[in-house]
Amino acid sequence: MSITVNGLDELKKLSGSDLGTSEWIEVTQERIDTFADATGDHQWIHVDPEKAAAGPFGAPIAHGYLTLSLFIPLFTELLDVQGVTTKVNYGLNKVRFPSPVKVGSRIRLAGKLTDVEDVPGGVQITVDGTIEIEGGAKPAAVLQSLSRFYA
Repeated sequence: MSITVNGLDELKKLSGSDLGTSEWIEVTQERIDTFADATGDHQWIHVDPEKAAAGPFGAPIAHGYLTLSLFIPLFTELLDVQGVTTKVNYGLNKVRFPSPVKVGSRIRLAGKLTDVEDVPGGVQITVDGTIEIEGGAKPAAVLQSLSRFYA
């Protein structure tokens, strides 16, 4: 369930808020292969199911950066900021990949809006995100993301 705010003043009021969790999405072999094609990273652990089945994880795993790239579509399920002209991914403060995402796993994002600060022409938000693996003991990714919204 998305939280919708209208404008920067409403966004500022959310500082410190738990944003909830996104829906689960499945990480398929097709998604992994498409990411490999887009990035040129065709390491066998990702794209060779037969060899990966005999590897250290017992199955192909998603690229860490594929998991990270899914932050934005998952995040848009948590927070919808209306009444702004521009939304910009400003970067990351930190990222860790505690557990691999095996093909066929389902992941979702849990997010907390930890900070909202003024920047020229808008605001910058800091979101602590955890990409969870359904049934997993450890998350797939733990990150701190920065985004800017301009009036």
